Amino acid sequence: MDNQKNNNNTYNAENINVLKGLEAVRKRPAMYIGDVSSRGFHHLINEVVDNSIDEALAGYADKIIITINEDESVTIEDNGRGIPIDIHPEEKISALEVVMTVLHAGGKFDKTSYKVSGGLHGVGVSVVNALSENLKVEVKRDGKHYVQEYKRGEPLYDVKEIGNVKQNESGTKVTFLPDQEIFNVSQFKFDTITDRMRELAYLNKNITIKIIDKRNGGEEETFHFKGGIIEFVKYINNTRTVLHKPIYIEGEKENTPVEISFQYTTVYSDNIFSYVNNINTHEGGTHLVGFKTALTRTLNNYAYKNGLIKEGKITLTGDDFREGLTAVISVKVPEPQFEGQTKTKLGNSETKSIVETLVGEKLSEYLEENPAVGKKIIEKCMTAAEARVAARKARELARRKNALDNMNLPGKLADCSITDPEHCEIYIVEGDSAGGSAKQGRDRRFQAILPLKGKILNVEKAKLSKILENNEIKAIISAVGAGFGADFDETKARYGKIILMTDADVDGSHIRTLLLTFFYRHMKQLVSSGKIYIAQPPLYKIKKGKQEQYAFDEKERDEILKRLKVNGKTNEEELDFKEGEEVKTKGVTISRYKGLGEMNPIQLWDTTMNPETRTVLQVNLDSAASADKIFETLMGDAVEPRREFIEKNAKYVKNLDV
Repeated sequence: MDNQKNNNNTYNAENINVLKGLEAVRKRPAMYIGDVSSRGFHHLINEVVDNSIDEALAGYADKIIITINEDESVTIEDNGRGIPIDIHPEEKISALEVVMTVLHAGGKFDKTSYKVSGGLHGVGVSVVNALSENLKVEVKRDGKHYVQEYKRGEPLYDVKEIGNVKQNESGTKVTFLPDQEIFNVSQFKFDTITDRMRELAYLNKNITIKIIDKRNGGEEETFHFKGGIIEFVKYINNTRTVLHKPIYIEGEKENTPVEISFQYTTVYSDNIFSYVNNINTHEGGTHLVGFKTALTRTLNNYAYKNGLIKEGKITLTGDDFREGLTAVISVKVPEPQFEGQTKTKLGNSETKSIVETLVGEKLSEYLEENPAVGKKIIEKCMTAAEARVAARKARELARRKNALDNMNLPGKLADCSITDPEHCEIYIVEGDSAGGSAKQGRDRRFQAILPLKGKILNVEKAKLSKILENNEIKAIISAVGAGFGADFDETKARYGKIILMTDADVDGSHIRTLLLTFFYRHMKQLVSSGKIYIAQPPLYKIKKGKQEQYAFDEKERDEILKRLKVNGKTNEEELDFKEGEEVKTKGVTISRYKGLGEMNPIQLWDTTMNPETRTVLQVNLDSAASADKIFETLMGDAVEPRREFIEKNAKYVKNLDV
C-alpha cells in the first residue's frame, strides 16, 4: 500500500527496548489477555491492530485492513513504516524477531518513536505470537520485502528478504491462527470485531479501517469518519430526539491532546464514554472528573449570568446537568497510569486540570456565541431538576412503605446463609414455577433466589418516579441492597454475582433484555465490574435407556446423537419436532424444554446452577457505545430504527415462537 510518510523517519533497531519474559504466556495466558474464552480470543486482533493505530497516531499510517480467512486465521495489514528488521544492538538478532518473540519489546517504550501509544497492557504482538498455532509477519520498508514465520511463538527461520517493493511502499502484515490448545472458542465474530474497529475509526478520524470476512457470509465493512468523535456522538444518538448539534472541544495542554464532543437529548439517562489512548475507560478517571466538574460549573455560571435560573427557586446539581447528555471524551496521555478493578480507570492527577481548563474555556466561548443552544440546555437541566425532586419524593414515600429499605428484604427472596458478598450469588428467575425449582435445587449456603412475576417495566422509556412504582424492580433494588441510580453504591451490593435465568424462548429473551436494560441504566457499575451473568439452561434432553444427557444448542444435540450412534433423520424439521414435546427415534427420546419450570430441582441444579457443571455468560462493557445504541434501538421510543434492526437480523433468528 502506498502512503506519503512523515519525513522524520528515524525508526530503527536502536528504538526497540526490551523487557524480557515470554515463557509464562502460554502457561498463564489469562494474565496477558484477560481470559481464554471469546473475550481473550478477540483481544488477539486488538493487540495487533493497536500497533497499526500507534503508527497512525505517530503520523505514518492511514489504512488498516483486517481479513478473517476461511480457516479462522486473521490477517492485519497497515501502511505504516514497517517494523525494523536491522540487527538489535543488545539481542543480536533482527529487531523484527525481537518484537515478535520478546515480551514488552517495542518502540512504545521509547518516546522518540511514539509520543503516545494504545493498548492497555502493552504486552503487544509477542503475546499474540505465543498464543498462535502459527504466525507469519511480512514487512515492507526501504524498498525491500521481508518475512518470518513462527510456530507457537518459536521462529521457524531467520528474517529473510523475499523481494523488492516501491521505495515509498511500506507497512506490516501479520497473519495468525489462534492456538486451539489455548482457547475454548474457535470462531471469530464479525460483529465483535466491527464494533471495536468502528470505535477506533471514530476516535482516529484520519484512519480508514476495512474488515473483510472470507468465510460463508462474505461480509465487508469500511470505517472512515472525517468528523471523528462528532460523528460518534451522532451515531450514538441517531435513534434519540436531540436538542442541538453536537458541541466540539479540541485542544492540547502539557503534551496532552484532548477531544470532546457532546450533545443533549430528551432521554432521562446520561451516556458518557471516555477514552485514553483509544482505551475505553469504563471506570472513568481523572479525565472524566475534569469534564464533569467543568460542565457543571460552566453551565451553572452561564445560567445565573443570563438570568435563566431564579435565585432560590431550585438548585441545579451535577446530575441535572448530565441528564440526557451523550458525550465522548478522548485524551491522549503520554504516560497513562491506570487503576481500578479492571485497570480501566485513569489515575493521572494532572489530566483532571488539563481537561477542566480546556472545557471551561471552550464551552464558555461556545455558549456566548450560541445563546439559543445555551437556553435549550439550561431548560433541559431545569426539567431534570424538577424530575429529580419528584423522584426523591417518590423514593422517600417508597422507603416509608419499606419497599426500598435494605433492612426489609422482599418476602419472595430465598436468601443464602453466607453474608460475604464475594462468595454469594443471586439468581433472578423468570416465573414462580422455575423459582420454586431453583429454591429447592440450589445450594442454600451461597445461592439466593429471587423469582419475578411477569415482565418488568421498560426503564428506557420511563421516568424515575414511574420506575420506583414497579413492584418487581423494587424487589430487585431491595435484594441487591446497594441503592439505585444516582444513589447506587456498588460496595454495598449483597452479592458478588447476579445471574439472570430466563426461559430459552422469545418471552424469556424479552425479560432478559428488560433486566439487562435496567442494570445497564441504573446499576451500571455492576455491569462494568463484571458482576452480571446470564444463565445457560439446556435446550434439549436426550435419553437412551437409563442414560440422560443435556444439550445447550442444536450442534451439541447432534453431537450427542452421533456419539449415541443415532444416524439419519435427527434435525427438527425431519423429526417434526415441537417445543415442549418428546420425539422418539431409534431408541432415543429427545425433549426440547419449553421453559425452566419443566425441569425438576435436581435437573436444574445439575445443568444450570451447579458451579462445577454450569455455563454462565459474563456481561461486560467492551463495546459500551454499541451496547448503548442497541438498548436505545430495541427499547427506546423510535420505531423506525427498531424495524430496520429486526429486518437486518431476522435471518439469524432460530426457534421463534409462532
